Amino acid sequence: MKIIAGNIFMTFAYAFLIVPNEIINGGVTSSALLLHALSGYNIAMLANLVTGLLLIICLVFLGKEYFFKSILSSFSYMLFFNFFYSLNFDFDVNIVLVILISSILIAIGYYFCITANASTVGFDVIALILHHKNEKIDIAATIRIINLIVLILGLLVYGYTSIVKGIAFTLFFSFLLKKMLDRKHKALMIGRDSAFDEASSVKEVK
Repeated sequence: MKIIAGNIFMTFAYAFLIVPNEIINGGVTSSALLLHALSGYNIAMLANLVTGLLLIICLVFLGKEYFFKSILSSFSYMLFFNFFYSLNFDFDVNIVLVILISSILIAIGYYFCITANASTVGFDVIALILHHKNEKIDIAATIRIINLIVLILGLLVYGYTSIVKGIAFTLFFSFLLKKMLDRKHKALMIGRDSAFDEASSVKEVK
């Protein structure tokens, strides 16, 4: 349920806020926006193609558990994004609110998927692979770097306005995601320490 809920949050934000306002943020949908500008092909179709490629990478480097959960995430993403995008509905909202709302929704979506041991089948796959190779590599920080690389490429197509919006989104979104993941990690560490202390106390009693 966390995986499906996470994808509903993300696709709602992408379809109704990110894409209509041409915010290039470095994700799969933003990559599809860039490819659309260069090729003219349908955005949803291009997003599905990039998603399929990332699924293959997920299977090879993260294993079957992540792969099968990511398939669920992938189908959820494609289903809900295609549905929301087909509605052709735009929210008439101030761009600052668009960035704030979309950052919150997408950060929550990423958090739900990552904590359920699934990727969003976005470029977080690469961040997760690097984190699995070396746990010192921060997932949120890596996603931020990848997003900024895509933003630089987006500068060539969409110009400064979209990139400034994308940078604002990327910094706020990655900040929120990092806070949530750090809080989750801290809670897990406290739980482990408590379990260890209880086990030690039992041994001392015996």
